[in-house]
Amino acid sequence: MTVLSELRMRPATAGRWGWDASTTARLVLAGVVIFTLLVGANLATPLYPLLQARIGLSSLDVTVAFSSYVLALVAVLMVAGHWSDHIGRRAALVLAVLVGLVGGVIFANADSLLALSAGRALQGVAVGLATGASSAALRELLPQRPDWASRFTLLSSAGGVAAGPAIGGLLSLLPDPTRTPFYVHSAVLLAALIPLWLLKARPAIAPAEGPKAHRVLAPRKPSISKDASGAFWMAAATGFLSFAVFGFCLSLAPGYFATVVHADSRPLIGVLAGVTLGASALSQLLGVRGRLVVPVALAVLGVSVVLVGAAAAWSSPWLLVAASITAGMGQGIAFRQVFNEVAGKVEAARHAQVISTVYVITYLGSAVPVIGLGIAVTALGLQAAVVGFTALCGLAALTLAAVSMKGALRD
Repeated sequence: MTVLSELRMRPATAGRWGWDASTTARLVLAGVVIFTLLVGANLATPLYPLLQARIGLSSLDVTVAFSSYVLALVAVLMVAGHWSDHIGRRAALVLAVLVGLVGGVIFANADSLLALSAGRALQGVAVGLATGASSAALRELLPQRPDWASRFTLLSSAGGVAAGPAIGGLLSLLPDPTRTPFYVHSAVLLAALIPLWLLKARPAIAPAEGPKAHRVLAPRKPSISKDASGAFWMAAATGFLSFAVFGFCLSLAPGYFATVVHADSRPLIGVLAGVTLGASALSQLLGVRGRLVVPVALAVLGVSVVLVGAAAAWSSPWLLVAASITAGMGQGIAFRQVFNEVAGKVEAARHAQVISTVYVITYLGSAVPVIGLGIAVTALGLQAAVVGFTALCGLAALTLAAVSMKGALRD
């Protein structure tokens, strides 16, 4: 099938040449696409201080630009989260890469908050198109290993988000630091697009038929089966809280971390901003099991987040690093468990739609609380706002831990 025929939901052309890739190659390609798109979406984290100086942005402006990405991503998940169930995984990923290329170029050349937000929004559209498609593709490629499919999904996602700030910091050492990282990233996306385009795609799960087949692409009201509803809401709540913390790490945290470590090195600040997300990604490799894993991991997340807020008051870089690592580990273990549970209870034909709905709520955590944090910084100052924000996140994590513990003991 060609990409264009997939977009039209037409049958494959007989005898058409294509790269009949192995399962391993398909796994790698699906993971690489979402990983690369998320790297690009987070390259700007250590660059925001430079962008503030170049364009004249306030702390609130930074959170607005960051949130435009999240809100666009959420809108796409709501409107088009189920598309890959009909047009095929490959076509959805190709669209995502093309939109990501445009978004990165616009962001690199932005000279106003409006242009910056437009570039970020297109990056959000790209990630939104790829999220459900890559998750569903990985599950289809590992039908007998749903746990590993979910693990690869989260590893690719968290790994891309974590690597973005570190790579952005390193690439900012090159000439023209607010543009060069995005040009380099565009070249990588183009390189990924070639094998993706040549791939001999497998048929879509539910290709529509008839003269009005396109109607299946219309937005749908999210619906969850009764058996999966409890797992769905726990995954959504855990995801919302997790991404509230991640949103802080990827927007205003560079300025906060700079005050704690008394440094202005962009590579160092980029690494610190990605520590929590990197620890989350690495935790996907751990085979931790048990009915008390989720409540314990959420409790670790809650305590660690509070200590991140306390690090500046105690002027302790070591506490900042240690608390960031344990927060990421707690988040990663908890989210993987609840994500696996809901993914295992959803039928394959609706997997992309339901997982996209989980991510709708999850990604809202990176927008609404972070905008509130930006307003608080304007009113209270950075340190006081961060302490209050991390305290609220810690309390929410401990509350979720208690709810999860109650459910685990009841089962």
